[in-house]
Amino acid sequence: MSTATIKSITELNELGKFFTIAARRIDAGQTAAEMFSAAIDNAWHQLLSDPAAHEAFAVRHGGRKLTHVESVGVGFISWVGAYEEAYGPLPEIWFTDADGTVNTVALARYRETGEVWAEWDCSPAPGDGDDLAPAATTR
Repeated sequence: MSTATIKSITELNELGKFFTIAARRIDAGQTAAEMFSAAIDNAWHQLLSDPAAHEAFAVRHGGRKLTHVESVGVGFISWVGAYEEAYGPLPEIWFTDADGTVNTVALARYRETGEVWAEWDCSPAPGDGDDLAPAATTR
């Protein structure tokens, strides 16, 4: 898969940063990183359509295979501090839906408080998914 097929290189760059942070959390035994951006998750899904490209991307950014797994929840996004330490403040794309609409309320709240509270429906997990049980989806 050519990365040119992804709507914006911005989403792909942010997905790479997310994989890096997610892998660090996995190594530290922390909870899975919550994917709360529909725009970035959309890029992830596009990348998933080419398993070899997805694996290469995950290995390049996360140092391992990472699987896209269902992980439904709502609440505090726990990895934002680690992202900010490594890359600075979250850019607007994190608050953008798959159609390109920015959630200006959530973005403003983040800029004011430094915290992100959101819904998510997936997260990365190590491996290729063969060893994972189906996720329970409760809200």
